[in-house]
Amino acid sequence: MFSRVATQVSDATVLSARKRTPALLPISVIVAARNEEKNLGRCLESLNSVGEIFVVDSFSTDCTAEIARSFAAHVVQFRYEGGWPKKRQWALDTLPRNYEWVLLLDADEVLTPELVSEIETAIRNPSVNGYYIGLDMYFLSRWLRHCGASFYKLSLFLRGKGHFECRTSNQDTSMCDMEVHEHVMVDGPTARLSERLVHRNVTSLSRYIQKHDQYSNWEARVWSGPSGGHAQLQPAFFGSQAQRRRWLKQKFFKVPGSSVWLFFYRYVLRLGFLDGVPGLIYCGFQAIQCFHVKAKLYEAKMAARALSADRCGPAAVDDTYVRH
Repeated sequence: MFSRVATQVSDATVLSARKRTPALLPISVIVAARNEEKNLGRCLESLNSVGEIFVVDSFSTDCTAEIARSFAAHVVQFRYEGGWPKKRQWALDTLPRNYEWVLLLDADEVLTPELVSEIETAIRNPSVNGYYIGLDMYFLSRWLRHCGASFYKLSLFLRGKGHFECRTSNQDTSMCDMEVHEHVMVDGPTARLSERLVHRNVTSLSRYIQKHDQYSNWEARVWSGPSGGHAQLQPAFFGSQAQRRRWLKQKFFKVPGSSVWLFFYRYVLRLGFLDGVPGLIYCGFQAIQCFHVKAKLYEAKMAARALSADRCGPAAVDDTYVRH
């Protein structure tokens, strides 16, 4: 069991107006955020009918917290110091939620009225413990209909039934402070909703690149070592979409030139060229991300080899060159 490495500061001065108004949608929404002033308002505006909102911030230096309070959200601060849990699992473990159902959102995701209506019906179904919700991806102001950009994630589930997988215990602050490609695992039956979230990020490409640099640090760590014995979503071609993607990635990642093939797959085979310049840039970034992970794995391998040589002395260095 990992020690808890996060700190939490509740904004106890804010009294949510939602406590004085009957909730149209009796769910708790957890929004992960950091410096999201350009995106957060649109996200929270789409949540005006939900029972309660928690914005889990990471000590933003912009107006993220103020915007959250203006929508009567509970603002909670999270400081990551490495290890596990990360932001969203910590929120699931810690926050005093009033409702049985929880919906996890990013600050750049928006609920449509049709999705709100479908969720209201779905949570009345006693035979389902969690729901996958699809995302419509907008990138550089364009809806990416192709590129393989749309996907489903398990975002809505019952209290106590869902938790994030931990793919590696060896995580540090050079990586994102929240779960990136770690998926929610739900105990019991799940289903898909037909309506979709809108994922529309309006921050700069510089911010996008910075975040994906952290993602590649994390992914390189996942590829380079064991998980530490923690439960994970198992790769399976005939499993969920997330399991199938993981299975394909494991088979494909080690293929020589996989970054180039990934671009060909997304831009040509998945018709990314039909999404114009945004599609070209998106597919290029996906290929570059794959290349960065492989480069960082090589860097770690060379660093480990150099460290081993330093410990063993000059003879080991000579032996290394003889073997290879």
